[in-house]
Amino acid sequence: MKLLFQFTLYTYVFVTITYLVFFFNQNKRVRTLARSGMLLAAGGHLLYTVLRYLAAGHTPITSNHEAVSFAALAVTWAYLSFRWRYKVKNFGVFVSPIITILMLVAALASQDMTIELAPALQSIWLPIHAGVALMAYGFLALAFCGGIMYLLQEWEIKSKRFGFFYSRLPSLEALDSLNRHCLASGFPLMTLGIITGMLWTKQGTGAYWQWDPKETLSLITWLIYAAIIHLRFTLGWRRRRAAIMVIAGFVIALLTLYLAGK
Repeated sequence: MKLLFQFTLYTYVFVTITYLVFFFNQNKRVRTLARSGMLLAAGGHLLYTVLRYLAAGHTPITSNHEAVSFAALAVTWAYLSFRWRYKVKNFGVFVSPIITILMLVAALASQDMTIELAPALQSIWLPIHAGVALMAYGFLALAFCGGIMYLLQEWEIKSKRFGFFYSRLPSLEALDSLNRHCLASGFPLMTLGIITGMLWTKQGTGAYWQWDPKETLSLITWLIYAAIIHLRFTLGWRRRRAAIMVIAGFVIALLTLYLAGK
């Protein structure tokens, strides 16, 4: 399985480099190569996760390596599912580096498997809660990438240069729509993750909420995105302010995940 993980990692690195080359030279054959590589990496990554599940006998999200690898898988398939429905020019150029960074972080962690889980983890709610939560972060990562693309495009338009980014990035309207769709997918999944986490806690402790650090930080992250959703869809905060909000929200979400894992 280690060889399969290494193959998947190197394929993601290849995809990232290929997408960046395409971003500069705009050769369609290079883009086709990058897209094919992304599908190959996604398939290899999914196979690696399934094989690890079969070997361990439980959902492989109980170690740092497994959790980060699963997060990368979530971003990958969130991107592929989004791209299947919507065409966003050069989106893969910005998404693939995030996936590769996550895979590199996973590669640095121990790949040893935990066979015997602690009693608290021996629950059907483990795969449901963790899987839903990580898929939520997958779509929120897409919103983060869209926010960066929006600010780059807006900067060129406001500076009236109409140069490198202007011809390679989607319109501001398309990027604002991308932001909206990713939030509309990610936030309900995050909410479902909170609910399933509460049910898992109820099963193990008899109470829905314990106010431990992980629960508290998860609630803080949810409240931040709830505020973003409110400002975006109720008060009409769009375009540049919406882009900045999703970038800041994702950075805070990553910080809370890091602090929760300490």
